Amino acid sequence: MMRSSRLPVPAVRQAVCWAAIAAALCCAAPAQAQLGLPRLRLPSLPVELPRLPGALAPEALPNPTSLRLTSVRQLLRDHPDLLEADPAGEPMRRQELLLVSPAAALVDAAVALGFVVLREQWLAELALRQLVLRPPPGWSTAEALERLRALEPQVEADFNHVYTRSGETSASVSAAPGSAATSRRVGLIDSGLDRQHAALRDADLRTWGCNDVAAPSPHGTAVASLLVGRDVKFAGVAAGSVLYAADIYCGQPAGGAAENIASALAWLAREQVAVVNISLVGPANRLLERAVQAMNRKGHLLVAAVGNDGPAAPPLYPAAYPGVVGVTAVTSARRVLPEAAQGPQVMFAAPGADLAVAQAGGGYSWARGTSFAAPIVAGLLAERLRAPDQAGAAAALAHLADSAIDLGAPGRDPVYGFGLVGEHALMAPRH
Repeated sequence: MMRSSRLPVPAVRQAVCWAAIAAALCCAAPAQAQLGLPRLRLPSLPVELPRLPGALAPEALPNPTSLRLTSVRQLLRDHPDLLEADPAGEPMRRQELLLVSPAAALVDAAVALGFVVLREQWLAELALRQLVLRPPPGWSTAEALERLRALEPQVEADFNHVYTRSGETSASVSAAPGSAATSRRVGLIDSGLDRQHAALRDADLRTWGCNDVAAPSPHGTAVASLLVGRDVKFAGVAAGSVLYAADIYCGQPAGGAAENIASALAWLAREQVAVVNISLVGPANRLLERAVQAMNRKGHLLVAAVGNDGPAAPPLYPAAYPGVVGVTAVTSARRVLPEAAQGPQVMFAAPGADLAVAQAGGGYSWARGTSFAAPIVAGLLAERLRAPDQAGAAAALAHLADSAIDLGAPGRDPVYGFGLVGEHALMAPRH
């Protein structure tokens, strides 16, 4: 059953809002809803837009769980020199293990066994030290991880998992470039952007990663356009905001590793970017979890796609971590996408089918998936939370929750979370 009635503010706060959101910021995943931003209509884009490569078609879908797994298996087959599967079949960098803030004695013991320190980085903003180790010759990566844990049962060690994408002027825009709206900032951890695209050419972009070498990709360009894109025919939900975009892939098949995400989060913390969109999915990882916890403590809001593995699939991360705003996707008829994940990690739903997005190389595509619902939510939150702050984050989430459109079972549910947000923040052109 679907309802579009809005709950009165006192009732929402008394029942779920403030208590649930305050708890979410400490020990559970938070929630969000819709701001009263201008309705951005997209006049007369071409009727037949190409689909974003990798985006899911709206027709009846095969087993959704198999879609990502098939893609992961292909990635592993194509790059066996760089990648391997962990015991659960998830992709990781070959012969690499992560240590999170290890004691010096443990590192010395590991080196004595034949481990080699490949990389080391102190993430001051997160108060974390990350080490990447190579196992001794003849040891499998899984065996080496068990040996490390045997050295110190409390050690925080894990595989270096690789995360994958989860899916692909208007005169009514109130804030023009150069106005006060540029004080809004929003972060993005994804693949590279096509900075020359008409929708992004005039955007205020601050980039990180890849040694400042541009590596534009369809996914990163699409998500960025939904956040800050704008040209004559198109406007993103946070157009006019400054976008801090971290490219953790750099066009490389082994890009998008947990260590890259942690480093990008440290950069965004240093830049004091309060709201960060992460339209990426993968397995639980100790380094990633610790980085997320550090961002939560500092008052950042991390918004993540819940993934497209289907309603019965295990939860994907970082969306399923406590304190992360997990976002699912719905059609224009307010029905959840059949491929969208479900569970307690779902905080809110946003439009995620037949969205017009910037296409790398020029033009526009239609996109579908939870990847493209998440930036809508992130853009709305960025309007309320201008600087990292735990109390401010709770207030921003409560404000959004108050105006969510309750769908599915009354109150919060595992399909739509607290309800639909951003329904009119942007609109796809007519088919």
